[in-house]
Amino acid sequence: MIRAFYGIAANPFSSDEVILLPHQQEIFDILKVHSHQGGLCLLMGEPGTGKSMIRTSINHQAGKTTMVINIGRTLHTYFNTVKMLCHAFRTGHKGTAFSCEKRLIEEAFNLNSTGRSLIMIIDDAHLMDMHTLRKLRLLFEEFPKNYNLILVGHPGLLHNMALKINADITSRVTYSTILKKMNPDDMQVFILNELDRAGLPHNTFTEDALFLVIRSCNGILRNARNICLSCMIQAVRSRQKTISIDNVNQVLIQPHWRIEKDIEHIF
Repeated sequence: MIRAFYGIAANPFSSDEVILLPHQQEIFDILKVHSHQGGLCLLMGEPGTGKSMIRTSINHQAGKTTMVINIGRTLHTYFNTVKMLCHAFRTGHKGTAFSCEKRLIEEAFNLNSTGRSLIMIIDDAHLMDMHTLRKLRLLFEEFPKNYNLILVGHPGLLHNMALKINADITSRVTYSTILKKMNPDDMQVFILNELDRAGLPHNTFTEDALFLVIRSCNGILRNARNICLSCMIQAVRSRQKTISIDNVNQVLIQPHWRIEKDIEHIF
């Protein structure tokens, strides 16, 4: 609908084609180097700050020399997690946890013998039980040092790692970073770059509308994408190719964009 109305070929503000911002590219490059060190890396940040963009880039840019394994269901038990690893490695996942671990170690050595490195990404790691993570750490100790385990989660993960009982895990962290919210200038550059990528002029948003979008997204990339897409839908509905401040206000009036005191005032 949006592409047809604006006469463009690419989806605007799409998360399918990820273009990393400078600070994300720096983190990506560091993580890539650590994939040859056998380390444990922490990629943390509030929801919507760009962690998924980095994770997607790691998957997209994995060449013939790198294998990327993703684990997203972190609330499972250790045994089920090991079975998911076996499935991702395309090896048998039946039998006991010990037999699954043995197959995983053999597969890791096979990858190492062919000169390939291994990147394992655990998403929403702040939800994972630390006892499960400790068992995974013991398993990966048997792997050759051609892998990198990346834990992606909220900053609360750092509090769990800081406990003395988890010192054995924390001592193996080789790199950690927290993605921060973006400042208004960088957010404006991001939105304008997304318009360029879709083949849209910068004046698609009026100056006032763009300022309101930047102020309302609160430095969160995902908020910026969602607000901009919703504004474009509103513009299509009103048959206006230029997004005005009225279009933005029609989006921001929705309850999930309203702050708590405004909701209480309504009711």
